[in-house]
Amino acid sequence: MNSSTPLYKQVASKIKKDIITAKINKDEAIPSEKKLAEKYQVSRVTIRQSIQLLVDEDILYKVRGSGTYVKNQKIEHDIYRLQSFTEEMTHLNQKPTNQVLDFHMQEPGEQLRETLQLENGEKVFFIRRLRCVDDEPMILEETYMPVSLFPDLSVDVMTRSKYEYVESKGYVIKERQGEILPLSPDEELRKILLLEGNSSILTMNLWAYFDDDTIFEYTRLYFRSEKYTFKFTSKRF
Repeated sequence: MNSSTPLYKQVASKIKKDIITAKINKDEAIPSEKKLAEKYQVSRVTIRQSIQLLVDEDILYKVRGSGTYVKNQKIEHDIYRLQSFTEEMTHLNQKPTNQVLDFHMQEPGEQLRETLQLENGEKVFFIRRLRCVDDEPMILEETYMPVSLFPDLSVDVMTRSKYEYVESKGYVIKERQGEILPLSPDEELRKILLLEGNSSILTMNLWAYFDDDTIFEYTRLYFRSEKYTFKFTSKRF
């Protein structure tokens, strides 16, 4: 345990991770306070505090006389941590897969050319991937990458980790910048992401840089909002 973080918060984080790892479904009960206290080797008071925190975060809900249930099984995406989807899911002991829906070379539009700082005549690869966990769609990804930087990019490469491929070419990834926006999905997005009802989605537009400040990708991500929550830490200076 990390002594700098309150114990109940550490336990709450472990419970959240275990909910995802064990694939506990929505409206399914979690173990009793006694069993959780034994599992995490803490007091029942600490477990009670942890559970209340997860209730406040809309992860769990309580039914008097019955128990505590999973309300919304979400993945916490740390927007300040530069990691790939594959790395993120592997860290959560999940099995990620990629379905390449589109892969082709094209001439970039003016705005995309400016974003990627391309010369006239340079082309880009467009890749549309559906990022899944256990065959369940989680994120739709649309990526543009300069052909000049990645001439051997292929469909096979994009079924695996994009950043692992980039780093295998000897490049050093320094940072990623972006913005998060809400979006009402159209019928195509609803179908691809298997959205139900009036579900909304979150989009992220991002630019990634090498250590020499070369922009090597522009990507737009579409997140299932019922599966993802975004977290960050703010400090007062």
